[in-house]
Amino acid sequence: MFTTGMPVFAELFFMYCTMLIAVPTGVKVFNWVATMWRGALTFETPMLFAIAFIVLFTIGGFSGLMLAIVPADFQYHDTYFVVAHFHYVLVSGAVFSIMAAAYYWLPKWTGNMYDHKLSLWHFWCSVISVNVLFFPMHFLGLAGMPRRIPDYAIQFADVNQIVSIGGFAFGLSQLIFLWLVIKCIKGGDKAEAKPWERAEGLEWTVPSPAPHHTFTTPPKID
Repeated sequence: MFTTGMPVFAELFFMYCTMLIAVPTGVKVFNWVATMWRGALTFETPMLFAIAFIVLFTIGGFSGLMLAIVPADFQYHDTYFVVAHFHYVLVSGAVFSIMAAAYYWLPKWTGNMYDHKLSLWHFWCSVISVNVLFFPMHFLGLAGMPRRIPDYAIQFADVNQIVSIGGFAFGLSQLIFLWLVIKCIKGGDKAEAKPWERAEGLEWTVPSPAPHHTFTTPPKID
């Protein structure tokens, strides 16, 4: 909207409205960090993915705030800077949080504990490759490379090569996760009803995997 030729008053209106999005987003980030503050954290794979989600989502949020500034957006508009921002928010905000949840619930789903070393390989390969994939896109956008383009000028080739390497690496990293899930379904160390320390809730009182009829009689809740 900033680059459609609106009057300056309308541009200011949309700029301030867009910047206001940073307020609830900032509250969410501080809420997540405050939840962990001075907590007795253990850094199993679900927690690692959750922390990576917060860090990468915050990076995407900062670039979103930059896009909200009208004079700067005239340069950022329709470039790979927007692609970088969008995917830092979506991939880290969706995929990494889904991965955290998947690792958290995998013992309950399968009845087996997953391979911890394999999960660490998946985590570190995913975190490193996703940054190699998306972070250079900021510089492509600042240099003027447009988005939604079938071909690009030769001066963007080197950085795009780095981006492509990161993309293939991130995709291949997910094959580690696929193998881990298959391996976990087939067997492994048996998971207890409550595999995580301080896990609360009725779902952790039933065996892993949970039976088809979770409770034959209504559970007693204190």
